[in-house]
Amino acid sequence: MTDEVFRTPDERFENLPGYDFAPNYVDVDGLRMHYVDEGPRGGRPIVCFHGEPSWAYLYRKMVGPLVEAGHRVVAPDYAGFGRSDKPTDRGWYSYDRHVELTSRVLAGLDLRDAIVVVQDWGGAIGLRWAVENADRVGALAIFNTGLFTGRVSKGFMAWRDFAERNPDLPVGFVIQGATATELPDDVVAAYDAPFPTVESKAGAAQFPLLVPIAEEAPGAKEMRAVADELSRWQKPALVAFSDQDPIFPYPKAGQVFCDLIPTATEQVKIEGAAHFLQEDRGERLAEEILKHLT
Repeated sequence: MTDEVFRTPDERFENLPGYDFAPNYVDVDGLRMHYVDEGPRGGRPIVCFHGEPSWAYLYRKMVGPLVEAGHRVVAPDYAGFGRSDKPTDRGWYSYDRHVELTSRVLAGLDLRDAIVVVQDWGGAIGLRWAVENADRVGALAIFNTGLFTGRVSKGFMAWRDFAERNPDLPVGFVIQGATATELPDDVVAAYDAPFPTVESKAGAAQFPLLVPIAEEAPGAKEMRAVADELSRWQKPALVAFSDQDPIFPYPKAGQVFCDLIPTATEQVKIEGAAHFLQEDRGERLAEEILKHLT
C-alpha cells in the first residue's frame, strides 16, 4: 500500500452518457478497487480488461447486448483508473502489480467458464490472468492488442515520449484521437471524469513506460511466458482487429495471435474502427463474441 492515494469524488461519475451501472467495490491492500458487474449471477461470465488510458466505461456499448443474451459482464478498473483508487507515486505502478491486484479483485467473484475480452494493455494483463487461471476460463476474445516482449514500433515510441513529457495526460483527447468516430463532448468528458488532477493521472501517465522496450526489460519475460502458454491453448479463441489502428495494424498485428493460438479461427476484420474499437463498434464486437464463443 502506498501512502498517497487519490480517490476520485463519486459525483464525477454521475450522469455519464450510456453508463448507468452501479459501482461495485472490494478492498485490496487498503485500495478501494472498482468493477462493473452486470447481468445474472448465474450467467456465463464475460470479463473485460480495459487498456490505456481508458477504464470500464470503454465497454459500455457491449454490456447491454451481452447481458440481454444472458451473460454476466464483469469489467474491473485497474488501480489508478476509473473508479478505483489512484496511488499518486508513478513508481508504485508495475505490470506485476496490475496483474496481482486485478487477479485479487476477480478471485472473489466466483467466475467459471469465463470469456476473457482484452484490448490494448488489457491484452498483457487479461491474457496473463487467463493463462494463470485457465481452470476458470472457457474462451478468449482478443481485440487490438499485443504481448510486449521488447520490440516496439516508432509509433509506440512517439506515444511513450508524449506520455513521458506530459504527466498531466489529456485523457479524453487521447481517446478521441484514437477513434474513427467523432466522440461527443460528453463522452470525451466521461473518459476524463476519473482524472481531475495531475496527481490522479499517475497510473495513466506511467502505463506507456511499463511497456518493455528491450528483451531484458521488466515484464518482457512474463509476457513471453504468456505467449508460450497461448501456443498450447486448446479452448476457443476469437481474434478481431479493426481496420484503422496504426498501433496494432490489421491484418498483421492480429495474425500474430492467429498463428500463435492453435484454436484461433480466421481473424475478423472490424471495419470503420480505430484503436478503441469498443467505442467505434462496440455492438458489433458483442455480436462477434456471441456468434463465435457462446
